[in-house]
Amino acid sequence: MDKILGHENGKNKLLLTIEGKQYDWYEEYITGEQIKHLAGIKLDDKLFLKIEGDWEDEPISNDQRVNLARPGIEHFYIQKRLRFTINKKEFEWDTQFITGKEIRELGQIGENEEIFLDIEKPFKDEVIADETKVDLARPGEEHFISKPIHYIIIVNSREHEWKEKKISYDQVVLLAFPNYVPKPNEVYTVTYKRGVTQKPEGSMVKGDTICVKNKMIFNVTATTKS
Repeated sequence: MDKILGHENGKNKLLLTIEGKQYDWYEEYITGEQIKHLAGIKLDDKLFLKIEGDWEDEPISNDQRVNLARPGIEHFYIQKRLRFTINKKEFEWDTQFITGKEIRELGQIGENEEIFLDIEKPFKDEVIADETKVDLARPGEEHFISKPIHYIIIVNSREHEWKEKKISYDQVVLLAFPNYVPKPNEVYTVTYKRGVTQKPEGSMVKGDTICVKNKMIFNVTATTKS
């Protein structure tokens, strides 16, 4: 289809489409801002020029100029913002994926809270770690919630509540031996299992801090040096 249809004041009438709707323009070039103004689009929306074939569509900034006199009709569209909620508050995101860290920052969620993707019953809510990527383009709107961290850890066969994401060597020893005071002639050996996926079992030495997982098991033994 010919993009030049008629004239006005000696200027060619050029055709373009924005979000599938046809518009007329009488200049060779048009800026991203002018395209948005023409179609009544917000200036902070992300505008793209549709590219045929295997090439990626081209993002068009507000001050970028596009030549409408090239062969063919130029097609522009707005990248749809993806909606989701964090603790029942509405948010919008302009890329397909969002990380747990980004959710934490947007929702102003503290480090001592865990983030969950709300899943319909009877399924269990999914834990979202800081490095987890969530696809917001899936059908439906994603809902994220935060809950205070509440782990049960087992130290020398006794259960303890733990409300932090990490635990230090000294904290583990203190749970095992409440009267623990570091002494030069005493050595405490700390081992653990059922830990996080990256390192489910291992040992700790003084100065170590590790991530905690619910039902994690610690064994602490004390040895007196002669």
